[in-house]
Amino acid sequence: MAATPHADGVINSNILIDAMNGIVGAVAFLEEQQKTEIQISIVSAMELIAGCRNKTEMRKLQRFFQRCKLLPVTASVSQVAFQLMESFYLSHGLILPDALIAATAMEHNLTLYTRNTRHFRMIPELKVNQPY
Repeated sequence: MAATPHADGVINSNILIDAMNGIVGAVAFLEEQQKTEIQISIVSAMELIAGCRNKTEMRKLQRFFQRCKLLPVTASVSQVAFQLMESFYLSHGLILPDALIAATAMEHNLTLYTRNTRHFRMIPELKVNQPY
């Protein structure tokens, strides 16, 4: 039986890291997403840059980014992220990068694909999916 295709969405950095590490589910998911468009928050892109250990890894990452649509932090994304921090920082430990990534997905009315659904599931307006 064929896997159900996933809708377009924002891909969180943990899935991209898994794919770079050869995790089969992540690689298959990214290959599926490449049929339309890989969309990531600019925040996730910066997280990936911060994980580079050398120039070779940086060049590989830059080539990957050329195949992606990087979604920016806009004024409205910032405002929504601020509201999310006010609502969920104390109660759920929501951290700033996750608030910005969630707000980006919400701004574009896209599903957020992540391995860490517990970081986001308290946000009622956000569609969250663990794809593998």
